[in-house]
Amino acid sequence: MTVTTTAPISDTHLTPLAASLVGEIRTIVRRSVAPGPTANLVAEALRRYLGDPALLAPEQRVGSADRYVQHVLHAEPDGSFSVVALVWLPGQRTEIHDHVAWCVAGVHQGQESERRYRLVSDGNTSRLVAAAEVENTLGSVSGFAPPGDIHEVCNSCEGTAISIHVYGADVQRLSSSIRRIYPRPECERS
Repeated sequence: MTVTTTAPISDTHLTPLAASLVGEIRTIVRRSVAPGPTANLVAEALRRYLGDPALLAPEQRVGSADRYVQHVLHAEPDGSFSVVALVWLPGQRTEIHDHVAWCVAGVHQGQESERRYRLVSDGNTSRLVAAAEVENTLGSVSGFAPPGDIHEVCNSCEGTAISIHVYGADVQRLSSSIRRIYPRPECERS
């Protein structure tokens, strides 16, 4: 998967509201609870910030005609979490993928469609099966932790969509939160 990534923005470029969000996430992550409960707590915190125009600076809202753009807003120095803004133009999508760590995503602007998958094994082989179709509207938040976090996401609105993602890893160092990309199931190929 090719994702356009802007240069990381130093914390001095965080808006005051984004700095407040980072502080709340830091407090939650330092509790050192299991990934699932951490994702749930971060989701609760993120929800309060979504839709507020003061969360992102103008340069953090810029997309690309080629593919969705990942703006790294913050990477915690100890590598425990990262905050990014993903900017999607109409129709842009991810490939089917899972993640290296727990993840929380919230829709800050627009709407995103998500198809969630589960991996089914017959003992010899495994295959993806679509498990849910979800419309994530403004203010929607979802949190999950591997395993069981296989999905694809796309901008399903007529304008720009922006989502805020918090990952339990340093995506600046890794360059992505994606662990693995899966081939599209045969029944979904066109």
